[in-house]
This record gives sequence, structure tokens and C-alpha cells, in this order.
Amino acid sequence: MKTRTLGRRGPRVSTIGLGCMGMSQSYGRPDPVEAMATIHRALDLGVNLLDTADVYGPFTNEELVGRAIRGRREEVFLATKCGLVPKGEDGPMGVDGSPAHIRSACDASLRRLGVETIDLYYLHRLDPHTPIEDSVRAMAELVEEGKVRYLGLSEIGPKTLRRALSVHPIAAVQSEYSLWTRDPEVGILPACRELGVALVPFSPLGRGFLSGGLRTLNGLPPDDFRRTLPRFQDKNLGRNLDLIDRFAEVAREKGATPAQLALAWVLAQGDDIIPIPGTKRTKYLEENVAATDLSLSASDLARIEEAIPKGSVAGERYSPETLSLIDR
Repeated sequence: MKTRTLGRRGPRVSTIGLGCMGMSQSYGRPDPVEAMATIHRALDLGVNLLDTADVYGPFTNEELVGRAIRGRREEVFLATKCGLVPKGEDGPMGVDGSPAHIRSACDASLRRLGVETIDLYYLHRLDPHTPIEDSVRAMAELVEEGKVRYLGLSEIGPKTLRRALSVHPIAAVQSEYSLWTRDPEVGILPACRELGVALVPFSPLGRGFLSGGLRTLNGLPPDDFRRTLPRFQDKNLGRNLDLIDRFAEVAREKGATPAQLALAWVLAQGDDIIPIPGTKRTKYLEENVAATDLSLSASDLARIEEAIPKGSVAGERYSPETLSLIDR
């Protein structure tokens, strides 16, 4: 497995990581046995960056990851998050970046994960009621206490990143980034590069859409959250299928799957980008890992851009309520 540096002065981690959220929520019924096998296979393949969060499940995903890495902790660069707070079953998410919540959340995550130290600890969302300096200061105290090694922020804008860096080094910013969502190119990616911070894209396969296998919502479980996303609805879905059909043709000519080509495109955007494609199936994990060996020429990149031009995807990323939680 190739490696990349997590930030200008950070550690080396695998070129791609493994997003673990879908093993516990959002994409149909969980399968803990297959999920455990997928995590173990990832470690066997040299994928050491595992990404979870306390809110996934909620809380059950950290427990799953903790069980999976028991006895293999030295092989793992473990990332988790705090700050998103469920407001009851099927209710909206709240945000709490207060120092008191961060401290209690970290202790709870350490217990669920069964570890003494979290390698990378993210603030999941900016709390509009807590200055980012106060949140990061509390996280920095966790570093001083040995509970956390590196700090990260998720879905934040350039101004917030600069303010955070005035308090403590930030190793990584996690944002949605793919051919499906190119928002970071406008603001946070240039800021990360200027400031020496890695970008960790989640959903680099566009919620699975860029894999080319999802053409209708009919086969999705009733609780699959893609049913609620604007890009998967009605006319938006039809317009987006036209894009993926063109993209799939480029993948065929390249001798790759659409998922592999989509991941290779993200990787080709810079060595400071470390995507974390999520999967709960071993076969898709192996397909994703193979993308790290796929090199793209300038001609390949131009053809991909022609298939899915920037700004061509129809529909918003999230509902207005969920978008309101993102610092832009």
C-alpha cells in the first residue's frame, strides 16, 4: 500500500482509508460479521486509516471498530469525531462543540473503541454557539493529556480553519469531495494547501452513485438515506444517470470499473488528498484498493472532465436542514 502524509508535518498513512459509517447506519441493515471481515481485510491490504464517529449508529460504529481492531491496534491509524448530537430517533442532528461536551465525548469514544489514544480526533461540525477557538483549545488539552495525537475539523470553511490554526496545529480537514461534489476546490482545498493541512474526502464515490450500479431507488432498503437526498430524486436522478453513463464509458476504455476511475481521479488531484471510501463489503474494499495502482494521464483527466463537467451534477448534496450545519 502506498502512503501519503497527513498534513505538512503529520504521519504517513495509507493512500486511501476506510470509512466505516455505512457498516452501522444509512445504507440498509448492518451486517457485523461482514463488516468485521472488511476491516480485517483492509488491515491485511495495508489500509490503516479507519474513520468512524461517535454519532454513527449512534455510538455502535465505534464499538464495532473497537472490536475489529482488538489485537491489531498497532496496525491502525484511528480517526473518530465528536460534536454531532442526535436529538432522538429519526430527529434532526444538533451540534455541540462546547469544551465540556468535547471532553466527555472523547472519554466515551475511548471507552467504546477500547483504546488509550485516538490518532486523529475531528470536530464533526462547527458549533455556531461556541467559538472555534474554544473548541480547538479543549481538543488541544486532550492532546496534552495523551488522549489524542492529532486534531482535525470536518466540513469547515477557510476562515474557520485559519482561526483554529491560531490555537493548535490541524492535521486534516474532512469534507465531501469527488467528481460528484467539487465544492472544496473553491475554498477549503486551496486554504488547506496554503496552510499545510491534508484534505480527507468522504464519499469520494458520490454515495455509491459513481460506481455505476445505482440506477433506481427501487432496490434500496426503506431506511437508506439516499432516498432523502435531492440528487437521487426524480429529474435530478435522470440527469445524473446521463453523466454516469458517459463516465462509465471512459472507465471501460481505461480497463477499470467506474468506482476505480472515480477514486483514481480524486487521488490524482494531489498527494495531500487522502480519500476514505466507505464500504461494508470486502469485495468493494478490494476494488477500491486496486484504484491506488491506476494512473491517469492528462488525456484521461480531460476525458473524465468532459464526461462529468464541474457543476453538471443536478441537485443539492443534502436537504436544506442538513446543509445548514455546514460551515461554508
